[in-house]
Amino acid sequence: MTTTLRPTEPLQHGADGALSRHFQVCVNSRPVGTLHLGTSRAFGDPGARIIDLRIEEPDRRRGRGTVAALAAEEVARGWGCRQIEVDVPAAAEPALHLVRALGYVLRNRGMEKRLGDTPPGLPPGSRVRDLTEAEYEGWLAHVSEDYARVWNERGVPEAQAWERSRRDHARLLPRGLATEGLRLSVLEDEGTRVGVLWLALRADDAWVYRVETDSARRGQGHGRTLMLLAEAQTIAAGKHVLGLNVFAGNTPAERLYESLGYVVRSYSFYKDLI
Repeated sequence: MTTTLRPTEPLQHGADGALSRHFQVCVNSRPVGTLHLGTSRAFGDPGARIIDLRIEEPDRRRGRGTVAALAAEEVARGWGCRQIEVDVPAAAEPALHLVRALGYVLRNRGMEKRLGDTPPGLPPGSRVRDLTEAEYEGWLAHVSEDYARVWNERGVPEAQAWERSRRDHARLLPRGLATEGLRLSVLEDEGTRVGVLWLALRADDAWVYRVETDSARRGQGHGRTLMLLAEAQTIAAGKHVLGLNVFAGNTPAERLYESLGYVVRSYSFYKDLI
């Protein structure tokens, strides 16, 4: 039996140059599933993403998904993509097994925690203030450089990693400190700055974009305090779900979030297309 992809629409071209196309997954011309493939220019050059891949129940566990994913990689190569990504829900064990078997590498985990109604207290000596305009430019330069470095360490060429950093920060902070829903908070301990929290209050939840303890004060529990601050600010804003992303290999952060009750909701994988 031959498994193939059959386009169900013309190739779609987005205003930003992104490509997208839906396919049927067919076995000997018989439809057994669907595939949605697209590209993103988050890194400057186009990268592919398997947006959705579904095989109907009677045809699962027969290798249909594997062949469809490999075919998607060939389509992506034809589009000029050098890398392909896919997000997998944490509960989708067969899909996780599939992407790992095909050589995809874990890039990051999406985690979240459902919060109660009572904001957690902070340790004695803690004081919170807003990041000032005078501090903002230096903070932005630092986080932009560090963000680009993280992507570069995870297989993205340096120039493209810097482009990703520039685009993401321009999108997330369009008005600097005046950006709607932004909370940039400095944590002080006994009058000394020890870290900064970047929290975004969104329509239905909140998201921690960055929690960073100053280098000289790491290992003293301030990262936990910053996360408690994020939870307190989220609850105070009337929201009860707090999410975050943690890159693969950041073991201290993973242990911290797990100890605070955060659970993995999704995994993001990538694969270089050689």
